[in-house]
Amino acid sequence: MFVNQTESTSFIHSLKRAGISISNEQAVIERLAEAREWHYAFSTLVKQGQRIGIWFAATAKISSNQLRRLFAQYHFSGNAEAAFEASLQR
Repeated sequence: MFVNQTESTSFIHSLKRAGISISNEQAVIERLAEAREWHYAFSTLVKQGQRIGIWFAATAKISSNQLRRLFAQYHFSGNAEAAFEASLQR
């Protein structure tokens, strides 16, 4: 585990606080930390991660408004949040 929390790791922890469950979370954190453009890497994992055991699921406490603010705070493109929400397992 990295001593200094990267922006991508902070984003992952924020997703969890917003009500997102992440399978294989450590692999997600490692892949994002290694990526040059972690926003793109995250979007790719959202779309294709299930093949390698990575998926994101909504818990009972999920908040769409909180997710929207979170994606804006971390400077994702406008459609990234919608694509993420659409891919969530419920």
